Amino acid sequence: METIPTLENTTAEMLAGGNDRDRFDWQEAWYPVHYVADLDKSQPTPFTLLGRDIVIWWDKNASSWRVFDDKCPHRLARLSEGRVAEDGLLECPYHGWAFAGNGNCDRIPQQVADGKAQTSKRACVASLPTIEKQGMLFVYPGKPENAALTKVPIVEAIEENPDEWICINTFRDLPYDALTLLENVLDASHVPYTHHRTVGNRNYASPVELEVTESGKNGFKGVWQEGPRKGTLGRQDTTFVAPNLMWHDLTSKQFGRTLTVVYATPIRKGECRLFAIFPFKFASKLPGLFIKLTPRWYSHLGQNRVLEDDQIFLHHQERYLEEVGSENFTKAFYLPTKADSFVFELRQWVNQYSVDPFPNTSLPPALSRDRLLDRYHSHTTKCKSCRTALANIQKVRLGLGVGVAFAWTITPIIAVLLNQKAILPTALLTGLSLSLGAVWLYLGKLEKRFYQGENIPPRNILK
Repeated sequence: METIPTLENTTAEMLAGGNDRDRFDWQEAWYPVHYVADLDKSQPTPFTLLGRDIVIWWDKNASSWRVFDDKCPHRLARLSEGRVAEDGLLECPYHGWAFAGNGNCDRIPQQVADGKAQTSKRACVASLPTIEKQGMLFVYPGKPENAALTKVPIVEAIEENPDEWICINTFRDLPYDALTLLENVLDASHVPYTHHRTVGNRNYASPVELEVTESGKNGFKGVWQEGPRKGTLGRQDTTFVAPNLMWHDLTSKQFGRTLTVVYATPIRKGECRLFAIFPFKFASKLPGLFIKLTPRWYSHLGQNRVLEDDQIFLHHQERYLEEVGSENFTKAFYLPTKADSFVFELRQWVNQYSVDPFPNTSLPPALSRDRLLDRYHSHTTKCKSCRTALANIQKVRLGLGVGVAFAWTITPIIAVLLNQKAILPTALLTGLSLSLGAVWLYLGKLEKRFYQGENIPPRNILK
């Protein structure tokens, strides 16, 4: 059997997963937790990473983002429910204890003037290492002394020539595990069927001959020589960087170079945050111009629709696998073709290196269909561009509603006052009312797309 070369020792920096050659430690890795553009410097933001509640906040005194455990050492109140005080400290909502960027307690309002309780280690809150890379805030949940030594998982091609790429990005909190997400996006063969009428087409389905070229504790690489759309686009290379990053790399004469980058950040058992980045190097300038002119929130509506193509069956799929046991995936899954090579390699990696971010934890009960298709809580409220767009649409709709009501009210009055001369003004007012009403209805449909996905996926709509 041919030996597959490994990815270990390819850099002087320590790779994620800890020093145990036979086990991957999920704590010892960097994870993206938010796009920096969506964070609000004026208030703290809660998040859960690997089951650990954390709070993200802007330390204006150090001009940097900080991440703490989301609990005050005093009475365990959530710091994310507090505020960033006028002096730039994070203030607890319960009793006003305030913390500096390093986690030290700066003041305890309840103690006497010469009190020193804030100097105790017990008054400190745990601070996690952070770093900004490629527009994302990364957090290190493991041993702090390892953070500076551990490589941050980024796409090197973007880092080398950032100005050459045009990028679209999105994120969403998904109702299934990070490993389920990675398994899904590594599988190129599902795209023509699952995403038919969104980003796929059943007519492009064909045999998918995948090949793993490198493999080890810190990930694997593979290639699809023919590539998507029956080979019309060219070869596609795939990289998985353990434990949370993968990308497909495709260069074609028609479109130039395209990457599909996905981060899977584990929140808790049965839930993860997806970060998707789509960097493009187009052969012509026109597509790039079109992307730049498209509002971020509008592209998010379409990307949420694509994510919902998979949402429901992946949520249930991982529960079926749990019943059998993921370590027995070869019994649970029937994988007779090379199309599943990357899925097989990921599951082998999980088993070989005891990769379980939530050991001895079961999946929660399955969610209803409506909950699975929720967009508002899983994306809109956490996305600055979508949140702002929704508020603006609601304001415009309110204004239009008032305008239509006013037009319909004064139309009969004008008709009575002007008698026979009122035909033209009445017709104009009626036409204006109908036009405003049509825009009001359109914006109403658009508004709903910020709240909920479609009950029937596009692939299943009969035409």
